[in-house]
Amino acid sequence: MKQHIFLLAALAALGAVSSDRDQSIGAEGAQANPAMSFFVSSTGSKTVNLGGLRGADKICQELASAVGLGNKTWRAYLSAERDPDNGNKPTDARSRIGTGPWSNAKGVVVAKDLDELHARKGDADVFLDERGQRVPGNWPDSPKPTVHDILTGSTADGKVMAGKTCNDWTSDAKDQQAQVGHSDGLGPGGDPSGRYAVWNSSHENGSCADTAPRGGAGRIYCFAAK
Repeated sequence: MKQHIFLLAALAALGAVSSDRDQSIGAEGAQANPAMSFFVSSTGSKTVNLGGLRGADKICQELASAVGLGNKTWRAYLSAERDPDNGNKPTDARSRIGTGPWSNAKGVVVAKDLDELHARKGDADVFLDERGQRVPGNWPDSPKPTVHDILTGSTADGKVMAGKTCNDWTSDAKDQQAQVGHSDGLGPGGDPSGRYAVWNSSHENGSCADTAPRGGAGRIYCFAAK
């Protein structure tokens, strides 16, 4: 009888160890590829008031930390007309993100340097969120709603677009707009032509008050600057 009880206790202990190990494996599985240095934010904002560049950077840093990469310095790909951390002078998005190369959550190289980054097109299979998920857009069989409009306030070459930053990411005014790009590089019906293909400067959004109309959710691009 005592041997039977001992055996049951031993099996229970082994099961507990196994359970702890399974949980540990699950936690490790949730971690991002250590090489990841670019992602589209998986969360967004109802309005374009992100708390300025600092607030947007904080969003990137927190999302990266949630997948185990908070040791890197993350920056939002956003331009500003009057950046308080730059003497209230303009700051271009391209100047905030380092020099590359950048890889996504699956280890795929997005671009090797700034020139290549600003010459490429959007791609749903490359412009992934921090969990390695595709952003709903106009690609075949994409889940809805479409949220491929990513806030940038920038021109196609990564420079500030005057009047299209929602007062440098602090405004929720209905009469202002922000410039957005298409993370999937596709327009209506999957059209890959012209401005639809531009990942960082496709068109302006509906207004600073609501990021949803026209295909957005207030998401941003995040890059590891260091």
